[in-house]
Amino acid sequence: MTLPGRFITFEGPEGAGKSTQIALLAERLRSAGEAVTMTREPGGTPGGEALRDVLLNPAATWSPLAEALLMNAARDAHMQTLILPALQRGETVLCDRFAASTLAYQGDGVAPETLAALEAAVVVRRPDLVLLLDLPVAEGLARAKARSTADRFEGRRLDYHEGVRARFLELAAKDPNMHCIDAAQPQDDVSAAILEVMRAHYPDWAALP
Repeated sequence: MTLPGRFITFEGPEGAGKSTQIALLAERLRSAGEAVTMTREPGGTPGGEALRDVLLNPAATWSPLAEALLMNAARDAHMQTLILPALQRGETVLCDRFAASTLAYQGDGVAPETLAALEAAVVVRRPDLVLLLDLPVAEGLARAKARSTADRFEGRRLDYHEGVRARFLELAAKDPNMHCIDAAQPQDDVSAAILEVMRAHYPDWAALP
């Protein structure tokens, strides 16, 4: 589906700094006169936020398939009621996690063809650009722990998170629109690396401050 706006998603393992970098990029784009919508997954709509609470609740028990179904239910509402309308208005949408996160997080227990079928049914507009903020798992989990009490995903075993990171890197190796950025760098260096990718991907943003 072709719409006038730009759809940019941020992916990565726990503690990679996605939310921080999205906020910094949004501020930069708005200062340059761009209309920006910031959102997140799961979430972005009242129903999506309710499902977020269910999925992240440490007391809940869900199979990988149930997680994938709930994630895509939230994503469908998100896409239809927030993302597509914002793109139609010509806005730049910056999303904290999207379909790649489902492939990375639920890919350990759900068949690839099942995940692909769900994505094909729900994702009617793919991101124009995916920024993968990558860092060692132990460092990311330490950051996440320092930030807040562990949610249902953050509290999982180290080997699960190592698998998530490996699947993200596999996706980046296959997708030319997915750019891997070293998130272990200082925050300003990560921002500079993101800006470099943005300028290269969108020629009209070459002079973005």
